[in-house]
Amino acid sequence: MELHRREDQGLSSERKGQKRKLEEEIDDEREISLASGDARQALLSEVVAHVNILNSDFSWNEADRAAAKRATHVLAELAKNEEVVNVIVEGGAVPALVKHLESPPPGEDDRGLKPFEHEVEKGSAFALGLLAVKPEHQQLIVDNGALLHLVDLLKRHKDGSCSRAVNSVIRRAADAITNLAHENSSIKTRVRLEGGIPPLVELLEFTDTKVQRAAAGALRTLAFKNDENKNQIVECNALPTLILMLRSEDAAIHYEAVGVIGNLVHSSPNIKKEVINAGALQPVIGLLSSSCSESQREAALLLGQFAATDSDCKVHIVQRGAVGPLIDMLQSQDVQLREMSAFALGRLAQDAHNQAGIAHNGGLMPLLKLLDSKNGSLQHNAAFALYGLADNKDNVSDFIRVGGVQKLQDGEFIVQATKDCVAKTLKRLEEKIHGRVLKHLLYLLRVAEKSVQRRVVLALAHLCSPDDQRTIFIDKNGLELLLGLLGSANSKQQLDGAMALYKLANKAMTLSPVDAAPPSPTPQVYLGEQYVNNSTLSDVTFLVEGRRFYAHRICLLASSDAFRAMFDGGYREKDARDIEIPNIRWEVFELMIRFIYTGSVVVSLDIAKDLLRAADQYLLEGLKRLCEYTIAQDISLENVASMYELSEAFHAMSLRNTCILFILEQFYKLSQRPGHSNLIQRILPEIRDYFAKALTKPNSYTLRL
Repeated sequence: MELHRREDQGLSSERKGQKRKLEEEIDDEREISLASGDARQALLSEVVAHVNILNSDFSWNEADRAAAKRATHVLAELAKNEEVVNVIVEGGAVPALVKHLESPPPGEDDRGLKPFEHEVEKGSAFALGLLAVKPEHQQLIVDNGALLHLVDLLKRHKDGSCSRAVNSVIRRAADAITNLAHENSSIKTRVRLEGGIPPLVELLEFTDTKVQRAAAGALRTLAFKNDENKNQIVECNALPTLILMLRSEDAAIHYEAVGVIGNLVHSSPNIKKEVINAGALQPVIGLLSSSCSESQREAALLLGQFAATDSDCKVHIVQRGAVGPLIDMLQSQDVQLREMSAFALGRLAQDAHNQAGIAHNGGLMPLLKLLDSKNGSLQHNAAFALYGLADNKDNVSDFIRVGGVQKLQDGEFIVQATKDCVAKTLKRLEEKIHGRVLKHLLYLLRVAEKSVQRRVVLALAHLCSPDDQRTIFIDKNGLELLLGLLGSANSKQQLDGAMALYKLANKAMTLSPVDAAPPSPTPQVYLGEQYVNNSTLSDVTFLVEGRRFYAHRICLLASSDAFRAMFDGGYREKDARDIEIPNIRWEVFELMIRFIYTGSVVVSLDIAKDLLRAADQYLLEGLKRLCEYTIAQDISLENVASMYELSEAFHAMSLRNTCILFILEQFYKLSQRPGHSNLIQRILPEIRDYFAKALTKPNSYTLRL
C-alpha cells in the first residue's frame, strides 16, 4: 500500500509553511469587504496609489524609502485577505513589488546612508509570498523576475551584516520561494536553475532559528516530487544538518526537518538508504514522543517509508522502540496522527518478526476500533496493518478472542481497496484455523468466559474447515452456543447466530437445501406414458370427481408402500374393481399416476401443494421431492412461515430444510416483521436436528490436529 505524501502532509487550509503569519503586528488591520462594486473600486484605487509610489520612489532618499516601506507594508497587509489578492494583482502590484526586491542604485547625494536598509525588500518579499498563495499568480510573479532577486536576498548575510532586519528579509525571501513553488513543478525547477538550493541548504545552519525553519520549509517544498531538486539538496550535504535538526528542542525546527527528509525519501530508494545510513532512524523514532503532533505525524509517515526499504529496517525500527509510541498514537484525538501511525504499523506488520510484537504490545484493539472510522485513508491503513498481523499464527487466537473477525465482517468500508484487504485478512485467518491454533480455540471454547466463547464459535462457524465441523460443533458443543445466540433476546446476537449457522451450512459439503430423492424401497416398473388412463389391460378403475381413471395394479403396487398395502393387504380395495378417490382433484391425480408410470413429471407451482399432499398420502417420495423443489422456488419473506407449516404437515423434509436456510439467510429482514420471534422459537428444535444430522454424517477426513 503506497501512501501519497503531500508537500505539507495533512495541514489545515491555513497552509502552514506557505502562508506565514506576520511576526510583527501591523497597526492598521481592518475588515475588508468586496460585497459592492463601489467597495471594490475604492480598494483598487488604494492599491494603484501604493503601486504608483513604488514605481516612482526608487532611491536611497529617506522620504522615498519611508514611502516605499509603507506601501509594501500596506500591500502585504491587504494580501493577507485572500479575497482581495486578485484586486491587488489587477492594480499592477506584482512588477512594482518585484522591482523593490533589490536595493536602489547608489545616488550622488546618498552620502553612504541607507535608510530602512532591508526593510523595503522584506516587505516586498512578504507581499509577493502572500500573493503567491493563489496558484494562478505564481507564474506571473516568476515571469516578472522575482526568483533571481529572491535567491539574492537569501545571501544578504554574506556581506557580513547581521541584524534582525537581515534575518527577516532572508526569512521572507525563503517563505516567498516556498509559496511560489508550492505544487508548481516548473517553478521548483526554476528555483534550482536560478541557484536557489545551495543558499537554502547553507541557511539550515543559520544562527536565527526562524531562518532555519524558513529555509527548511522551502527545501521541503522544492524536494516534493522533483528528483533533480532532491539530488541537489543531498549533494549540497543537507542531510547531516537536517538530522541534527531532528533533535532540536524547538518543535518548529524538527517539524520542518522531518518534513524535508520525508519529501527527500519519498519514491527515492537511494536517498532513503542514505538518510538511514546517515543516522536518521533513532531521532525520527524519538519524534514519535514529541509534544508536537505535527512532528509525530511526519515521523510516523517517515518510519512507514523507511519500513518499505527492507525487512532488516522493519526489525530495526521495532527494536529501537517505535511500536509503543505508534500504538499510543492510534488512540490520539488527532485523526491524521491516527492515520499516519496506522500507516507505519501497517508497513512494520508486513514482517513476521514484528507481527506478534505489535499485537502483544496492545496494537490489535486500537487498530480494530479504527475500522469504524469514517475517514477512508485511516480505515484502509488500519485494515492493512491488521492484514499483516493476521499472518502470524500467534495472533490468530487473540484476533478471534477480542471479536476481530466480527469487526471485519460487520464493518462498513468506504473504498474498494479496503474491502479487498479485509477479505484477504479473513482468508488469511481462515487458512490458519488448524493445528495448534485450532487447539487453542477449542480450549477457549471450553474454559473462557461466555462472551469469549461466543466470539470463538462465531468465528469458527465462518472460518473453520468443513472437515473440523463435527468436532467443533457437535463434540465440543459449539452448535449449542450458536443456537443459544439465535434464541437470545439480544437482536445483534440473534443476527450473528443466524449468519454463523447459515455460513456453517454453506461450508458443509454434505449439506444441500433440497437433497436428492431416496431410492425406491422396491425396483420401479414404468409402463410408459401410453398406458396412463388407458383401459388396455386395466385391472382397476379409480373414481375421481365422478370420472373413471383406468390403472394397472402391478404398476401401482410397485410404486409405493401405500399402494402395496391397498392391493396386497387386508383393505377392502384389494378386490374392488372401482375405487373412489374422494379428496384429490382430477388434475392432481392424473399427474400423480403419470409420475408412477413414467418416473418424471413437470410440476407447476399452481398444482405443487395439492400434488405434495397426494404424494405424501401415497408415500411417493420421489414425487414429493419434485413438489418440494418447485414450492421451494416460491419461498419469500411473506410466506416462509406458512411454507414451513406446509413442510411440517406433509413431512416434507427437503422443503423444511430449505425454509430453515432461508430463515437463517434472511434473518435480518425477517426480524423486522411481526411474529418473527415466535417462528424462531418454534423452529429451534428443528434447526438443532437439521445441523446435528448434517454434521454427523460420515466424513472421509479426520480432524487436522
